[in-house]
Amino acid sequence: MKTTFTRASIIRPAEPTWNGVMALSELDQVGAVSHVPAIYFYSPPPADTDFYRTVSSSLSEVLVYFYPLAGRLRRLDGGRLEIDCNANGAPVVEVEYDCDMEELGYLTPSPEFYDLLPKIDYSLPIEEIPILLVQVTKFRCGGVSLGVMTSHGVVDGQSAFHFRTEWARMGRGEPIEQPPFLDRRILRAGEPPLTQPRSDPLAYSTPPLIIGETTTEKEKKKETTFAILKISDAQVQTLKNRANENWTENKNYPRPYTRFEVIAAQIFRSSCRARRHVYNQPTGLTITVDVRNRMNPRLPRKFFGNAVVDVVVEAISGEVVENQLSFTAEKIRETIQGVTCDYVNSTIDYLKCLEDLSPLQAFPKNDGEEPFYGNPVMGVVSWIGLPLGGMDFGFGKEIYMAPDLGALDPDGNSRIIPAPDGGIEVAVCMHTECMADFKKFFYEDM
Repeated sequence: MKTTFTRASIIRPAEPTWNGVMALSELDQVGAVSHVPAIYFYSPPPADTDFYRTVSSSLSEVLVYFYPLAGRLRRLDGGRLEIDCNANGAPVVEVEYDCDMEELGYLTPSPEFYDLLPKIDYSLPIEEIPILLVQVTKFRCGGVSLGVMTSHGVVDGQSAFHFRTEWARMGRGEPIEQPPFLDRRILRAGEPPLTQPRSDPLAYSTPPLIIGETTTEKEKKKETTFAILKISDAQVQTLKNRANENWTENKNYPRPYTRFEVIAAQIFRSSCRARRHVYNQPTGLTITVDVRNRMNPRLPRKFFGNAVVDVVVEAISGEVVENQLSFTAEKIRETIQGVTCDYVNSTIDYLKCLEDLSPLQAFPKNDGEEPFYGNPVMGVVSWIGLPLGGMDFGFGKEIYMAPDLGALDPDGNSRIIPAPDGGIEVAVCMHTECMADFKKFFYEDM
């Protein structure tokens, strides 16, 4: 497909904003610190409107409140990062794409979707890479897409969606509804550790290897493929009924297993079966947990930053496969329940005490060797409860939002996403040799 660049500009806050260095919390500085993509597809806007101009002008207005996104990251010793709030701005480009949205197949994410995202040159010093980048793509049919890249080193999913919601609101000519809470000192950003941590959080330990292998090289080299598996509300209820078949209320389990717990358990169980592990193969399910309501006191409702931690459900593959779904759902619940305020503070202290954070960062061109979290490990992120839709700049809501394209690449990555027409979509990346069996086992018990 041919793309033609038509316009480009650097969008800065519409009014002067605070200028200075903003400390990041340790939760900002580990895991993925590269950019996370999102793509919104729109029906053709009215002929007398300019989507690019509306997006650009409202971005300038909203950056007055979300001004860290107009700055640049700056690297410190030991792989640590901070934000230089210098109002250098966010680049916005417009391109024309020589095809129709239907021809692209916009409802089925593919590698071609990367053409709809702004390009990032990770060979540049991090101080020169924008935190936020935007691309407006005009299709031959008149439809439009909005591609947004946001640094995960600055915000998590909850904060990114909050920003986009307010951005669209200003595009409609409305005032901001919920300004962000920007002070990351509430998660002890820039402060020394409180105590020496009791132990290393499991999420930062070296993942297990396939039995008989001494490195991850063989698994890394295998071809991967991406799929979106749709499950109806009725199928979700079938899974919940299976998992809760023998459930009885008690003080430790006052409620039945949730849809997240049972879907995550089904993903984990299906991956162990599809990968055909030997019975005693150590495995794990990495889960990203939002800690906003787990702190004491709770974080402000619109805290802007990363307020998530990764936890690992440890298991033996054969036990996951041979036991009922409730066995894995219980392990998932127990692991998540362990994420308390004390756990989060201990994790922050552990990270503060590390001499170098870079081995724990996933960033293109990273000098260190990044850990491989694929086979025999699985990862799941839930978008249930996030404000995914409603990016209406005054021309109508999007007709589709593509899931995180980061799930296209690494083996074992998955997302649980509310479907726009009801039910759930599971976006998953697996080794190509395992995907057919994964689909079979995933749907088998529904």
